[in-house]
Amino acid sequence: MPRRFTRPLAALVLIGAVLALPACAGRGKHTRADTQYVARDVATLYNLAKKQLEQGNYAAAAAVFDEVERQHPYSIWARRAQLMSAFSYYAARDYTKSTESARRFLSIHPGNRDAPYAYYLIALSAYEQITDVERDQTSTKQALDALGELVRRYPDTRYAADARLKMDLVRDHLAGKEMEVGRFYEKRGQWLAAVTRFRSVVEDYQTTSHTPEALMRLTECYLALGVPEEARKSAAVLGANYPGSKWYQRAYDLVQRHPPREVTPAAAPAPAPAAPAPAKTSG
Repeated sequence: MPRRFTRPLAALVLIGAVLALPACAGRGKHTRADTQYVARDVATLYNLAKKQLEQGNYAAAAAVFDEVERQHPYSIWARRAQLMSAFSYYAARDYTKSTESARRFLSIHPGNRDAPYAYYLIALSAYEQITDVERDQTSTKQALDALGELVRRYPDTRYAADARLKMDLVRDHLAGKEMEVGRFYEKRGQWLAAVTRFRSVVEDYQTTSHTPEALMRLTECYLALGVPEEARKSAAVLGANYPGSKWYQRAYDLVQRHPPREVTPAAAPAPAPAAPAPAKTSG
């Protein structure tokens, strides 16, 4: 299932100017003179970094923002430079360094008003590293955790609103991985292993787009295992929740081809012989 990635909602509003994120990450180069250690006042450094950022030289901007913090660690600009460094690394698609910069900002300034944005960058950096369903999904789970942390900490921010949308996409992605593995097992006749995967989709990702197919696959697997009662239950749930789905029609046809077996009543057991009457004794 293809994913749609989005850039941050907006760049930070710093020193009275809005730094908007362009549509594509730039690959601008920077000279060694920009980042080598030369003592410069904080305004010169910060303006140089800002200029690089506006020109789309994101990696260069990040390096100069780092230099602001290094040369002037106790300046108010150092705090801003930390977060702008994280933003610039994200724009340059260096997600590891973006996360490191954002976490450093949070460790030093946990209560800062820009903390939600730092968490947002961390979540986006994980989200952008999601791989397709054919690969390991560790990064996908990390993205879900990071997005969830942002929503828990700052539920009323615009960043949380975007995070909720992305969480739905991530869950759908994880469900797609379970479906892929389940179909792999089903094709090889490993019915129990397939059932485990399809049940995971139904129970853990029931609001995703993969649930109707998962219920139909469960119907197939249960019939193959010789438990038609469970197959009919899966088909019934599918019909109750997705009556117009093509998957329900397939499940319905399968169940119709496997009607319930008639159970012959067992013969009533013979009554137990009566206990012998106690012998009479003469007194």
